[in-house]
Amino acid sequence: MSQHSTLHFESALLHDGWHSHVAISITDGVISAIESGCPPPDEAERHAIALPGMPNLHSHAFQRAIAGMAETRGPGGDNFWSWREGMYRLAGSIGPDQLHAIAAMAQMEMLESGFTRVGEFHYVHHTAAGDEYSDIAEMSNAILSAAEQTGIGVTHLPVFYAHSGFGGQPATEGQRRFICDLDRFDRLLDACKAAAQRLPDAIVGIAPHSLRAVSRDELACLQELVPDAPVHIHIAEQLREVEDCRSALGTTPVRWLLDNAEVSARWCLIHSTHVTDDEVIGIARSGASVGLCPITEANLGDGIFPAREFVEAGGEFGIGSDSNVRIDMSEELRLLEYGQRLSRQSRNIMTSDDFRSTGRFLYQSAIEGGSSALGIVAGIRVGASADIVSVDMNAVYRSAVNEDAVLDQLIFAAVSGAIDRVWRRGRCVVHGGSHVARDRIEREYRKVLTELLA
Repeated sequence: MSQHSTLHFESALLHDGWHSHVAISITDGVISAIESGCPPPDEAERHAIALPGMPNLHSHAFQRAIAGMAETRGPGGDNFWSWREGMYRLAGSIGPDQLHAIAAMAQMEMLESGFTRVGEFHYVHHTAAGDEYSDIAEMSNAILSAAEQTGIGVTHLPVFYAHSGFGGQPATEGQRRFICDLDRFDRLLDACKAAAQRLPDAIVGIAPHSLRAVSRDELACLQELVPDAPVHIHIAEQLREVEDCRSALGTTPVRWLLDNAEVSARWCLIHSTHVTDDEVIGIARSGASVGLCPITEANLGDGIFPAREFVEAGGEFGIGSDSNVRIDMSEELRLLEYGQRLSRQSRNIMTSDDFRSTGRFLYQSAIEGGSSALGIVAGIRVGASADIVSVDMNAVYRSAVNEDAVLDQLIFAAVSGAIDRVWRRGRCVVHGGSHVARDRIEREYRKVLTELLA
């Protein structure tokens, strides 16, 4: 039997802009009708402001367990590569049940901050010894089971990771749980697709980890495994990676990828921090989106992507929580803008002639680019999943002249907890700023964290 519900909002940011007095009808989790300029139907649940749920296009859920645990300086100084060693130690100790609890905590915090779908870039596949579980997708199952518990949408991106460095270098001990050859990965991918069928709208793509972890021939084969699904890849995150790529392949990572792969709108290039002007234009022309993770990129000292130049070239971007050191949708967008301001020593950089409000431009752009990267329909429109966010009007001050001011305040001024309710496929999963299962999820997470850090 079909399930129907109706939500009514004083204002709603639909796919084509702001509308007033909006009734949104939902049937079986999908928006079936939208009517603007209407009084609330008798059966409707009434709220003030609706925003489309934000896609989180890049997450490593398991890394939530070391959030705040890597902020003490080592004896020889710290960088991305020293942080990675600590992350590998964590990756070597997590079992499927523990991963479920960690992923549920991360997904719950995503929903509470306004993310309604996550692109899970997942590479901890095997046992600590590097052997297959009896179900090769055991660890992916933990991620998907967490999504069943929290209600978040998932675009699952099993990672192909074959080498430790350019030139086919053998895997290190810390990478044993990640490593696949093409046959093993093909079986893993099939198992992930089968497991994802139990979720109503899960999508399975692929993620060649990086050019240092995947050879030219392997990359060509991977594209054939999923001819229509999302393809995500880490690229040009660190200067050392760029230098190593020049030495091994004779050019930079982004240039090599554009010249040697069928990069298109189904691709998402994660980070792309260190790029040339020509590469910025090349990515934009390919139709690929760029996945920006400003909190993690700041935490790891990666650098700042030339976002303004990319947008001017016609490029699309989305945001992700990556290492999950802090999960906050508004802060990702705020740091994206602030990074551009610091590098240019100017203000209100991420705007356009269409959207002079920085908050509106950031939010609208990240919705569109993130949705494209995760393979979903963008925004609040008929036929889309009913993934909707409601803003607490005590946290913002609504302008009678310009509703974009709500987004400016949400991103740049509102305190934590400004998101009041979140509906995922029409079901309220966040109420009063808290996930409906917060107590249980947090209790299980703290128990696991105690086990891992003992």
